[in-house]
This record gives sequence, structure tokens and C-alpha cells, in this order.
Amino acid sequence: MTETTRCGLVAIVGRPNVGKSTLMNHLVGQKVSITSRKPQTTRHRIHGVLTRDNTQIVFADTPGLHPDGKRALNRVMNQTALSSLGGVDVVCFMVDSTKWTDTDAWILSRLPREGTPVLLLINKVDTLDDKEALLPHIDRLYKEFPFSEVIPLSGLRGHNMDALETELARRLPEGPFWFEEDQLTDRSLRFMAAEIIREKAVRQLGQELPHQLTVEVDLWNETDRITEIAATILVEREGQKRILVGSGGQRIKQIGTQARGDIQRLLDSKVMLNLWVKVRSGWSDDERALRSLGYDES
Repeated sequence: MTETTRCGLVAIVGRPNVGKSTLMNHLVGQKVSITSRKPQTTRHRIHGVLTRDNTQIVFADTPGLHPDGKRALNRVMNQTALSSLGGVDVVCFMVDSTKWTDTDAWILSRLPREGTPVLLLINKVDTLDDKEALLPHIDRLYKEFPFSEVIPLSGLRGHNMDALETELARRLPEGPFWFEEDQLTDRSLRFMAAEIIREKAVRQLGQELPHQLTVEVDLWNETDRITEIAATILVEREGQKRILVGSGGQRIKQIGTQARGDIQRLLDSKVMLNLWVKVRSGWSDDERALRSLGYDES
């Protein structure tokens, strides 16, 4: 007798910087979505695949939702995140411990109230000094929305992951797996390498450069001995380029060294990485440029 399998799609949504990518990486068991302390690090919908026994959960990590859509990049990121709510089996709405903002309320108003179960994930509960403050917070949110379940957890520490997996698995429909059992994401290695480079640039720059940078992979050449990669980091102004390159090219060298290490671990191969920095004025507010850079995923 063939064992019944379950498989389905779970969208993780929330405002920027609540820990969505960290949670998905922890569940999948490998870094498939880049992270930093800067809001809006995630710009694309990235699927992470968790296969456990007879269940396969396909997570959609989405850009942080926010009501400010003044720039084309912000509008595209919002559209990507909101489009992820359609056709999913479960929605996970993540909030940051007992903090509640106008942006959280704005997202809550856009969640499906019927048909699709919505789980409230209260992240970073390990950082709460007063754990008793959690119950009245949960009561308030239950009055705002008919959540199917509330799960306090810590995506960084891995607290309560088993409970989350159990709640998700039992809500998935019966059906065959969509991915091979050892596959962890639907994204290509080329995409993952570009994201790793962008992560290192964002982390290295701190508050010196806004998120007006993106990465294009120009060359990908694999041999038995080495993988040769050339990539361009695009910024919008000459001043940003100078900051990114750094004095005597030291900063771009550090970004390259850090990125090469992570890419080598990803590929399990020796990597030669060459980085270039170019100015493309206004790319983040140009819808045609965003499409050419792979940002239109609706």
C-alpha cells in the first residue's frame, strides 16, 4: 500500500525585518534566502523546500510589505509579496514579538479572511523580558482577525519549530511532491550567487549606502577544477560607487572575499569571483529596468 503524501504552498508575509527569511532558512536547514539587519533585504519571492517523511512544505519567502510605494522598486516588491497570497494553502503572518505598527495593521487588512487558513507567528519571543505581556497581545490580535492558530517562536534560535511544522503539515492537501526530496529551493545557482554578493554588499556598507544597489551575473563558466563568475554591482550615483569600491578598492575586495567563501560552500567547488561596480542612474525607479533585472515576478 502506497503511503499518502501531502504537499502544498505556504506564504510567509510580514513587514520588513521581522525575520521571515531567517525563519525559512532555519526550517529548510540551509541558507536559501539572504539576510541582514537592513529592512527590505529580501526583494524576490524565493521558495524554500522542506521535505519530511511523507510531507513536503514549499515556503514562499516574500519581500517585506509596506504601504510606502513611492519608488517603482517598492511598488514591485509589494506586488510580489501580495501576489504570493493567491493560490496558497496556508498563510503565515509574522510579527515581531509584542511590537505592533501601522504597517502590521495595513498588512493584516490585506490577508484572506475566508478559505485560506492564516497562522499568526509571533517571532523573537526569546527576546521578551516580560513573557506575561504575550497573552494580552495575542487576545488583542484575535479580536482583529480570525487566525487559525497562534504560534510563538524564535526563527533565529529555532524555538517551537516542531509545533509550526505540525500545524502546517496537517493543513496541506494530499498530493505528490512537487520537488525532488533533496531539493531545497526553486532558484538557480546563478540567482543564489547574485543574492550572496548583494547580501555581503548590504552588510558591509551599513548605513552608508541605501538599498539602491543590485547585482547582475555576467559570466558563469564551470570546469572540473573551478567555477569562474563575473558579476556587476549596479548603483545609481557616482558617490555610491566610490563608497562601494572604498579606499584603494579595499571595500569591494572584502565584499568579494566574503561572497566567494559563501558561494564556494554553496557550489562545493573552488570559485574565481570578479566583481565590477557600475552606475546605472535611476534603475530602482524605472519599471523597464526592473523587469530587465528580474524584479517583475507578478
